[in-house]
Parts: sequence; C-alpha cells; structure tokens
Amino acid sequence: MPLARRSLMEAAAARFGWRRAYGTTTQIDALLNEQTETAYTAAADHAALATAKNADALAVQPGVLDVHGRVLADVLYLEGVLTGARNRGLPPELIQGLEDAVDHGHELTVLLADTVRTTAAAHAAGH
Repeated sequence: MPLARRSLMEAAAARFGWRRAYGTTTQIDALLNEQTETAYTAAADHAALATAKNADALAVQPGVLDVHGRVLADVLYLEGVLTGARNRGLPPELIQGLEDAVDHGHELTVLLADTVRTTAAAHAAGH
C-alpha cells in the first residue's frame, strides 16, 4: 500500500477510533502496554481534578453516570462480538474470554448503578 494512502488510513483510524487487527502477541502486548501507559498518565490528572471537584455525593454522581453509560454501551457491543464469534464457530477459549468479559462488564454496570443510587441516598440523608 502506498505510504500516502496508509497515512491517510491511519489518520482516519485514529480520528474515528478504529482499530486494526494484530497478528502477533508481540504487537498486541505493545498496544496493551501503550494503552496502559496512556491511561495511567491520564489517571493522575483525573485524580487531582476529582479530588478538587467531588466535595459531596451529588458532585460524584455525574461522573459515575457517565462511566456507567460508556461501560454499558461497550458491554452491549461486546455481546454483539460474542454472538458473532459463536455464530462463526470461533475457538472456545476466545468465546469463553468474551463471555467472561461480558459477564464482568454487566457486574460493573450493576455496581456503578448502585453507586449512583447511593449518591442520591447520601444527599437525601444530608451527608
């Protein structure tokens, strides 16, 4: 593929959040490490902002609601990926991994919903 075309495709992928498939665990590990490093770099800023901003229960609520919505959307997307993997007869260990991720994702959405409810209850109780 010509360099100019590849660069345009890479720019579009970055812009729209598309991911390409990686054929080796070395490439996957490199990407996972990059994602982890990026997340931990941003985490310091998030912690400082959250500490300054989240002075009471209601102040916490919008952030938790936002995360709940994003996690739920991602879990539902993964359910579609899982359905496709099952329908195509992909390897059982891949299907099991997807099932585990979907199950844990749903558990996380329940915990986040409970946390949001707690923010309202704490506010009503005057905490």
